Amino acid sequence: MIIQNQFDLVVLGATPGGLAAAVAAARLGKRSLILERTPFIGGLPANGLGATDIATRGTTGGIFLEFVQRVKAFYTGKYGPNSDQVRDCDDGYHFEPAVAERVFKSFLAEHSNIKVLLNRQFDFEPINICVQDRAIKSIQVTDLETGVPETHSGAFFLDATYEGDLIAAAGVPFFLGREGKEVYDEIGAGRIYKLWRGPECDGTTFAGDNAVQSYNYRLCLTDDPKLRVEIKKPENYNREEFALLVDDVKSGRHTGVDVMKLSKEQVEENIKRANKNLRPVPEFLCGIHRLSSMVKLPNQKVDGNNQHFAFISTDLPEENWPYPTSGWAWRDAFAKRLRSYTEGLFYFAQNDPELPQWFRMECAKWGWAKDEYIENGHFPRQMYVREGRRMKGKYIFTAKDALPLKNGRPPIHKDSITASHYALDSHAVRKREPGRAHLDGFLSYPCAPYTVPYGVMVPDAPISNLLAPVPVSASHIGFSTLRMEPCWMALGQAAGVAAAICLEDKVATSEINITKLQQQLLKQGAVLFYDSKLWEESNAVKFVEIQLRGLEGKSSD
Repeated sequence: MIIQNQFDLVVLGATPGGLAAAVAAARLGKRSLILERTPFIGGLPANGLGATDIATRGTTGGIFLEFVQRVKAFYTGKYGPNSDQVRDCDDGYHFEPAVAERVFKSFLAEHSNIKVLLNRQFDFEPINICVQDRAIKSIQVTDLETGVPETHSGAFFLDATYEGDLIAAAGVPFFLGREGKEVYDEIGAGRIYKLWRGPECDGTTFAGDNAVQSYNYRLCLTDDPKLRVEIKKPENYNREEFALLVDDVKSGRHTGVDVMKLSKEQVEENIKRANKNLRPVPEFLCGIHRLSSMVKLPNQKVDGNNQHFAFISTDLPEENWPYPTSGWAWRDAFAKRLRSYTEGLFYFAQNDPELPQWFRMECAKWGWAKDEYIENGHFPRQMYVREGRRMKGKYIFTAKDALPLKNGRPPIHKDSITASHYALDSHAVRKREPGRAHLDGFLSYPCAPYTVPYGVMVPDAPISNLLAPVPVSASHIGFSTLRMEPCWMALGQAAGVAAAICLEDKVATSEINITKLQQQLLKQGAVLFYDSKLWEESNAVKFVEIQLRGLEGKSSD
């Protein structure tokens, strides 16, 4: 059975970027269809990423800022303005997974011209896309509940997937892996071993390769006995995967720069202490914090991410390299493998007799939150795909676009569609290697608030009606800052507005009137150029004026 539908905009992926695109287009009167493979909307913020990745609040506005404000309004309305929940939501930037999903649904409920179809799988083979006269006419998906294929047509298409499946099917060129330093002369490019918050170390060659940064699950954990669900031993438990953790815990070794102060004699003494059930000195990572970094969320929950200072944590490097270009059967198998690994890590830490008793007892205080992901055993339904395909677009964003010049600011893109700010940040690509200070590719370098040009969403291919706000055009290091959800939401909003303008003006994506696009984004509250004065400015006219002057390279004084 084939179902034909006609929409102004077809969005593949109900990620925050995809949702923002549909909402932005809906506000301009356009009818959108969102096709989502899972039974849920919201991507990673609705699956554990509750600690918003943004270095300078105020650099990203628009629909993302509305999302943050609605989060705070929810906690204020339910618990009161002076409640612990409002305090712990940190002005709306920290939230529980279920609250993120609820807020995203509130956006959709306001727009009858947005239709969402869940459990729709798009397989990126060319047979599932129809391109005529340099325009996508339709795509075919499979209803996973019935197995029935469906064809959906539209005037405009957006790739809002973490994987970049639509651009691949459309024949748009893309990048995978890491560029060597010689390609763009970027900081942190290629193969690199770097102590966390410390120097680059032995083994660093800066050579490019096909390595993909690791994925994990952003975990919703709690130590509240009334809310905690026990972490059980997974079916395919393999103790050997975690055995080296025993020596790390006993010795006090870690991957941060402070490990340089840990002498051989102190390591030996720490091992003796461990045999007496005593903590290492100094104790850099205690208990659960050796397994996972923890950011407090409302209602005694935390967002548990990979621990940057540990050799063994919730990331699973190397095994995910085939993921971006593999079919869904392989991807699903890897997701299952990653879940088993994650459950096994926590089970090991809580139960293995080789670990010091104090460590096991501290880890045993933690478990899954019983009111999250109830239908999935309280485990996140979606893993953190940090990087898939990266489209080759009209503009390739690199580290240099985020690093300040002599004037203290990164390059200003006059065709900016959003400002943003997060460190150049990539997770590991290889597992632990003997003699290395850290895992290959695990790095972070500070940058400054920057502008993102429109061209990162525009394919460098003869497709006139396609934008890619999530698998954007960037080097591996450039992508490492763009890949944060606030930026993706802002790019999604820009893509939705751009699609509406292209349809109204009957022009291809590469022919859009940038000034018209920017004016509409500013009307929707977007931040195209960040100045610290914006954070203090409540006058709407002045708010816009500061940005426009900034994009022209002029002072806001």
